Amino acid sequence: MAAKQFGQLAVIGAGNMGSGIAQKMATEGFEVLMVDLNEDAVARGLGIIEKTLSEGVERKIFKPDQAEAIKGRVQGTADWTRLAGVDLVVEAVFEDEQVKLDVFKRLDEVTRPDTILATNTSSLSVTKLAAATKHPERVIGLHYFYHPAKNRLVEVIPGKNSNPELVAAAWTLQEQIGKTPIWSTDDPGFVVNRYFVPWLNESVRLLEEGVADIPTIEAACKKTFGVGMGPFELMNVTGVPIALHSAETLGKELGAFYAPAKKLAEQVASKENWSLDGEADESKFAAVEERMLGVIFYVAAALCDEKVGTIEDTDIGARVGLRWPKGPFEMINRYGVDKARSAVNAVCDRWDMKMPATLADQAAKGGPFHFELVKSEVRDGVAYLTINRPDAMNALNETVVGQLHDAFKIAAADDAVKGIVIGGAGKGFIAGADIRFFVKNIEAKDLDRIVRFTEQGQQMLREMDNCSKPVVARMHGLALGGGLELALACDYIVASDKAVMAFPETGIGIYPGLGGTQRPSRRIGVGLTKWMVFTGQMISAKQAEAIGLVDKTVSADQIDAAVLECIDQGPVTERTAQVPPADFVPLSELFEKNPADALREGRVETGGDAKLQKTVGKVAHKAPIALRLAGEMIEEGAKGSLDDGLAMELGKLTEIFATEDAYEGLSSLGRRRPEFHGR
Repeated sequence: MAAKQFGQLAVIGAGNMGSGIAQKMATEGFEVLMVDLNEDAVARGLGIIEKTLSEGVERKIFKPDQAEAIKGRVQGTADWTRLAGVDLVVEAVFEDEQVKLDVFKRLDEVTRPDTILATNTSSLSVTKLAAATKHPERVIGLHYFYHPAKNRLVEVIPGKNSNPELVAAAWTLQEQIGKTPIWSTDDPGFVVNRYFVPWLNESVRLLEEGVADIPTIEAACKKTFGVGMGPFELMNVTGVPIALHSAETLGKELGAFYAPAKKLAEQVASKENWSLDGEADESKFAAVEERMLGVIFYVAAALCDEKVGTIEDTDIGARVGLRWPKGPFEMINRYGVDKARSAVNAVCDRWDMKMPATLADQAAKGGPFHFELVKSEVRDGVAYLTINRPDAMNALNETVVGQLHDAFKIAAADDAVKGIVIGGAGKGFIAGADIRFFVKNIEAKDLDRIVRFTEQGQQMLREMDNCSKPVVARMHGLALGGGLELALACDYIVASDKAVMAFPETGIGIYPGLGGTQRPSRRIGVGLTKWMVFTGQMISAKQAEAIGLVDKTVSADQIDAAVLECIDQGPVTERTAQVPPADFVPLSELFEKNPADALREGRVETGGDAKLQKTVGKVAHKAPIALRLAGEMIEEGAKGSLDDGLAMELGKLTEIFATEDAYEGLSSLGRRRPEFHGR
């Protein structure tokens, strides 16, 4: 089956959710049809989008012309016959089963048989909704989280009859529109609401039983879970009736433990929000903490027992969708597995439930849960290694590098594997190394650990260089620093046309240490390598392909086919730097003939070329020591072997990370512009 191509998309329902989904799709460049029952409803939805975009302009998230372009890509209509030409429809109407069934019956009549029909339900059965259509194989669940134009999480839920290829295509589309997708089976509550709704419900039970009052429960939950709003305030914001409806749905499907507290129904009947007034009683925090954690730990472990989701996706859902600092299993590790089992045991005793095997087995083993941050799968003789840290943009740390290295060695040694593909989960490829790791070890004065980490990474990338099987980087999104360095160790880089890449290191006080001063020059020459490393310039996949940094640039729906074409070509045995295109020649010559200090100080001849002058100006803001060392290594490395060049990179690591500039650049990232002094 050919890759599914997406042209126009559609959303049914112009309320807060529907308009937000439509806005996000349009923001990422898709033409979107937003459909509702009448023109008034459509107008309200368009008004919501306009207001949200205006707020985005005020906050400088969008430029005015960008906001206008986004609005221009959303068409509102009450004419359902216009859905005949769309490739995917997301139903986002009120959470009422009969209403949704009616929508799917109607969609079945007005869309093409190959159009993917998705439901944004948060609690209803995807399989049951699909049964309302003649083609249930094209129906899936795409559960977005509020506000869908801002919240990156989406649960992808195949129904029992969903076509796996269409589900995979919808997953890829979510990455294209900047979402972080996680898998869920078609079970009540899916992954996130399965534990989030009981979190809300248990807070009401604590109130109902007199364990603590609302301000105490709120304060205890904020402290325990590291969140800005407690459960009662959240219910006030999202709607207390929604919490009741969700708990009723889970209770009906899963039993008494999940059923709503009596006081929750009473509060809805009062048509009032919860009163948050009063002072917290810290003496009751411990009791609230144990109950709330016990419930979360129980549900998270139980849903993993039932294979509704994985422990990794359960935590990603909490961090991305709920914006919790840590997911349930990370909290179990912090709390202690034995202590967590005791808290869950109290929940099980109270409700006459069985201890989940996921938690019981881990407690029996001893030690914390370990997370699979690299997924490995072999399909049709090709090993797909996917870094699964989407909420951290797949940043490389010791655990990721260790797991990726192990997975790579297994794939390379497997006679049944003909090629290896390395990719990243979510909207990005790999956003470099984990900056927190560097900062932490500089503060601890443990630079040797940074050297060991880099050495391990270099060893892994060298094995990729020398692998007898073709290795392909599937670059579908952002690739920074170490991520781009990893890609350059592969035989081929296949990038989507929306991918962007850069070497930002000299702007944070360091230099690229995983081959970034060595491998690029073997593809694009010394001049353009210095340009990229000295300026940190972000370049598009198209630009990267033009200069020879990337091998193929294709549309997102063609990236997997292009990857397989590269696998069929076999490994690259020799590579020669490409001659720069004519429009890059002045840039290449300028950087090749001038040293770092001259470029940083602007002591170069640009011939009055405004673009060259602007480019040189970018070098002025970089760290002087990092620039000098990087320049020396780029120039020297191009004269010798790759192994000698990589050894140079390792040999200078302690020197660069010991500088004041390195700590200044790394610790200020994301907070303020660093001030470098060459120390």
